[in-house]
Amino acid sequence: MKKIISLLLICAMAISCVVLAGCDKSADNKNDTTAPTTAAGGEGAQTTGYVDPTESLTVQVSDDKYRNFYHIWVCSFHDSDGDETGDLQGIIDKLDYLNDGDPTTDTDLGVDGIWLSPMMPSDSYHKYDVDDYMDVDPEFGDLETFDKLIEECDKRGINVILDLVLNHCGTGHEFFQNALTEVKAGDFENHAKYYKFTAGIPGVEGWRQLIGTSIWYEGQFSGEMPEWNLAYQGTRDYFEEVAKFWLERGVDGFRLDAVKYMTDDETDGVEFLDWFYTTSQKYNPDVYMVGENWQGNSQLYVTYESGIDSQFAFDFATGGGHFAMAANSGSGKSLAAQLMKFDTNSVEANENVISAMFLSNHDMIRSANFFAQNLPYQKMGAAAYLLTPGNSFTYYGEEIGAVVPGDYSSNDAYFRGAMNWDDNVETTIWCTAEAYSEFPYGGVAQQVDDDNSLLSFYRRAIKIKNQNPEIARGHITETYFQDVNSLCAFTIEYEGKELLIVHNMDPDEAVSVTVSDIIENPVIRGDLYAAEVVDDNYSAIEDGTLSMPAQSSVVIASAE
Repeated sequence: MKKIISLLLICAMAISCVVLAGCDKSADNKNDTTAPTTAAGGEGAQTTGYVDPTESLTVQVSDDKYRNFYHIWVCSFHDSDGDETGDLQGIIDKLDYLNDGDPTTDTDLGVDGIWLSPMMPSDSYHKYDVDDYMDVDPEFGDLETFDKLIEECDKRGINVILDLVLNHCGTGHEFFQNALTEVKAGDFENHAKYYKFTAGIPGVEGWRQLIGTSIWYEGQFSGEMPEWNLAYQGTRDYFEEVAKFWLERGVDGFRLDAVKYMTDDETDGVEFLDWFYTTSQKYNPDVYMVGENWQGNSQLYVTYESGIDSQFAFDFATGGGHFAMAANSGSGKSLAAQLMKFDTNSVEANENVISAMFLSNHDMIRSANFFAQNLPYQKMGAAAYLLTPGNSFTYYGEEIGAVVPGDYSSNDAYFRGAMNWDDNVETTIWCTAEAYSEFPYGGVAQQVDDDNSLLSFYRRAIKIKNQNPEIARGHITETYFQDVNSLCAFTIEYEGKELLIVHNMDPDEAVSVTVSDIIENPVIRGDLYAAEVVDDNYSAIEDGTLSMPAQSSVVIASAE
């Protein structure tokens, strides 16, 4: 395979003025269908004579489980009534920001799925200690407002999944309160069976003693979160009622919390997930489920035997994950190899697998932090995870560069600070007490009309993925240019169509490689620029050779 590596920026055209000065360029472009304006997400002034490759393509509206999800921390997103807590009506008010229902517009983020953090009644701000699985916490609204949210999401083609906590509940749950009364009276045969109780010291960690008694119950996360007995049929009957309740209200699926902990001495976690997935399919055959599993990829492959659609790919996320390591180091070849290995092994475990890729979430430092608040690196990381097979999950605020302040002192609430809609308007949200986020690039209002903003980059990347449905639905068949350290390059195949994804992670050097022996009659269908484009050196294909500037990405297909 012929490979040409350029260590200098490609200077294909003579120009008399610098792009940043805003001068017109009159020189002919030999591949003008692949040379976009700065709307491609790079930095620099408007250029003339170029045609954006995405302008001739249409967004393919999803009618299946493949989605670009947006993870909303409900209490921190938008406060509709000034009570210092975000709410369901606040989400409704901001739906057009996420998706306005018109696939021809570029003014929304373009996501078509929402994952709502726990919103059921609970005494905590985080709501992972659920007291009632079939209601809405009054802080967030009521079931009527929830139904309105589902209705408005349906109008826009947005699927909604709920964060569902099946490993444990809150101590205020009716079943647990009944169990406490009964076990203190010596009755372990009724509500106690929903949980893990023992009379006498259990001798292992994670058990809590009832004050004034010799009775203990399991609560691995805290004493406020008693563990469900997942092996008990009564528990399963109750969970079926819960699934039926929400699915019949129009919910499209669930994000399942803490699936790692569903396996214990009494419960086979894979079997339990299989049961819950197939049970939920009775009420929605197309139900979508994604599990939270912090374990390594090898354990994810085992858990995929349950048949659930997705598990979050933690090995690729966080500051030490493959996406951040590639973007921060400027080396992409290892990322390509890791993506192909993960995709291949996941499919072997579950042929219907839908990978779930993300950078950060509510339990970890913000992605802007581990990209050192460096805008081009944040964009490069975004391109890497958004243009991979499966579903993407963008954590609210990530698309505008939310930062966890340096003095957060390991307080998880700082990972969940208020969304910034306008830098000039002080937030009214303080559901996380004194925890807050910083926004070095301003809020949505400051970025929405800036073609070079992080928000604009996210909008374009999601648009490209939606215009090329093969990216999400296909699987990686081969990696390329493994002798070029900066490149992450791989082909994706879906229903007989092949795409080539190429990321040049190098922060300084342009690269040229031959692609015509990979894709016949190759053309660029989408391009992204994380770094400033110098001297109009946009990505282009000429005589089968792809030229890419530093920190850029392209999607290539065969000309139709």
